[in-house]
Amino acid sequence: MSTLVNDLKEKWEALKAENPHMRIRNAAAQLGVSEAELLATNIGEGVTVLKPEFQSILTDVEQLGKVMALTRNDECVHERKGIYQNPDFSSPHAQLFVGEDIDLRIFLTHWKLAFAVVEGDKKSLQFFGKDGLALHKIYLTKDSFEDAFYTIVGKYKADDQNLTFEFEEIAAKATEKSDDEIDVEGFQKAWKELKDTHDFFMMTRKYGVSRTQALRLAPEGFAKKIDNARVVNVLEDASEKNLPIMIFVGNRGIIQIHTGLVKKTLWHQQWFNVMDPDFNLHLDVTKIAEAWIVKKPTEDGEVTAIEVFNKQGDFIVQFFGKRKPGIPELQEWKDLVADLEK
Repeated sequence: MSTLVNDLKEKWEALKAENPHMRIRNAAAQLGVSEAELLATNIGEGVTVLKPEFQSILTDVEQLGKVMALTRNDECVHERKGIYQNPDFSSPHAQLFVGEDIDLRIFLTHWKLAFAVVEGDKKSLQFFGKDGLALHKIYLTKDSFEDAFYTIVGKYKADDQNLTFEFEEIAAKATEKSDDEIDVEGFQKAWKELKDTHDFFMMTRKYGVSRTQALRLAPEGFAKKIDNARVVNVLEDASEKNLPIMIFVGNRGIIQIHTGLVKKTLWHQQWFNVMDPDFNLHLDVTKIAEAWIVKKPTEDGEVTAIEVFNKQGDFIVQFFGKRKPGIPELQEWKDLVADLEK
């Protein structure tokens, strides 16, 4: 182990001694390193470097049985239990798992590192980006097949466990153009003529608008800013009304989706939480900078989302009523959104 790695390991151990409940992501931020760098200080001591054969590893995860998938950004954590089924790696742009429980949109071009981690009785597969950012983690549950975990670790264990990791800085986002540089009339016309919600992103690219700028410049009646505090009402109202919703949380490497009911909601300090048997959500409400009601026309009728952003203009979380292509949006969801506008 190099002197630098050893030094970092000692600092982390000292930090853990002072704060035994501190999560590795917070420890990495405090120490000024990436989470992957911190995790790598324990290679050979519960941490195994895996070959970066992400497609094959993810396809084999089904053998683990019921696991917990964890995807997060700095403001929100999304945890969903289920089995990884129906992988689709046919597209070079976005790879998919489309199951009743595990529903993912994966962007493997952003993935760089994979580790297997055994920490006490917790076992996981963890995936990181080119800058060492944690993108996705898969934890075994009491219903998982532990033997299959060790089979995957043995199959994909990297030959070199003493790797020197080189991390890249992620390029800064392009500066937002001023509104008067935008073809607002053309943009608004294109929005009104949308046929599919998935076309929205390409439309923003075509007209050179950032996501929050797009909402500011939306056609009349298609986007409305709401008070940040109302975001919590989405979850509370859905729980109270037994209304199935869709909750999207992601980062640059993956989007994870929960579709179904949310039942038990509660506060813990600044975090608003869903604590259901197979789905947990943790949202830091203090980091919400903007929240919008957004309406998009589709061939199945209008689709309404609640879109929540941080101060950098990045998505924290999105909410929709439960729906599938070919099926109109639930009236109960429209009613819930209408209540938010009051």
